[in-house]
Amino acid sequence: MSQNLENAENLVEEKPITEPAISWETTREPLRSWRLWLPLVLQTILIAAVPAQSAYTFVTGKTVVLQTMPVDPYDLLRGYYQTLSYDISQQNTLKTLPGWNDLPGTMSSCPPAPKPPAKNTCKPEKYVQSGISLYVILEQPKTQKTSGLPLAWKPVRVTDKLPQNLPANQIAIRGKYQGWQTEYGLESYYMPEDQRNEINDDINRATSQGGQNRQKQPFVVEVKVDKQGNAVPVSMWVKDRNYRF
Repeated sequence: MSQNLENAENLVEEKPITEPAISWETTREPLRSWRLWLPLVLQTILIAAVPAQSAYTFVTGKTVVLQTMPVDPYDLLRGYYQTLSYDISQQNTLKTLPGWNDLPGTMSSCPPAPKPPAKNTCKPEKYVQSGISLYVILEQPKTQKTSGLPLAWKPVRVTDKLPQNLPANQIAIRGKYQGWQTEYGLESYYMPEDQRNEINDDINRATSQGGQNRQKQPFVVEVKVDKQGNAVPVSMWVKDRNYRF
């Protein structure tokens, strides 16, 4: 009897209680997934934000007409893209506006005044800091069109801060100063091939009437500008012909 009890005790052995093993591979899996998907999600948001901003500006923006600089018709269209420069892109235009000397940068100094009768003709010049954002305030002309061509809005002031409470006939467009010119994101447009050829023909006809200046002819571009100064292109006018972008 006692021997049977001893055999039973030997059969019932106490096993140590062990905690279930934790799979570190399982716990790390969600982390690995986030590392993969988070950058993709952020990139998608950034990519989608660009057309979303353009769409917002197109819907809510005010229609403004910008004067282009004289262009060479043989240099205007390159492949399927056209490149334009604007009157308000040029430093020589902006530095004549009120507010230019208040932009971030340095002011040049003049040498000591010469003795009479010589006159000191030196004028201090403002060297604006490259890379800054600036706003050009444009004013709507009283007359909207002449000879079928919309009249360009006139630049009246420049500032480095977004203006508030502008009159109804004014709007601020934002640009980035790049040293000798300012870019507004309106410098390059895509044109389909059939439209590109038509524009080229119109430009040639327009410039053929220019006499000595037949190689260069200014055009105007219609854009939409929102309250933050962002701008998107709408169309280009070549004389009385309008081409949508």
